[in-house]
Amino acid sequence: MFNKETEYALRGLVYIQGQNTKGLRPGIAEIAREIDAPYFYAAKVLQRLVKQGFVNSLKGKGGGFYFDKEKAELPIKEIIISTEGGHLFVGCGFGLKHCDENNPCPLHFKYAFIRESILNLVTEETIQGLAKTAADGRK
Repeated sequence: MFNKETEYALRGLVYIQGQNTKGLRPGIAEIAREIDAPYFYAAKVLQRLVKQGFVNSLKGKGGGFYFDKEKAELPIKEIIISTEGGHLFVGCGFGLKHCDENNPCPLHFKYAFIRESILNLVTEETIQGLAKTAADGRK
């Protein structure tokens, strides 16, 4: 459903949050291994996420990636928009440039419900919530 950059960003951030909950700051090698991503691709994605302010990093001993505890929870919608743009939430399910209620594509009315459901899901779900769910599922 998402492109690889988005998948790695979401999986990486969920992993980082899970490790932060344990008081740990994972490094790129660990994150790449745990999310099954190529090292250099994961590094590029994480560097971009740091620059965008979604996550922080420290270099050197005791360094790694971490979330600012003072910031609000991070809706996954924000990550998706930063990596893919917002077309998923407004685009035509058939791929047409000009599709609306006055000029609908063959999928328009059925896809509108799906698009709305996806938007609700990614707006309500947060990286922190997904990390908690993942941790609870592993217990």
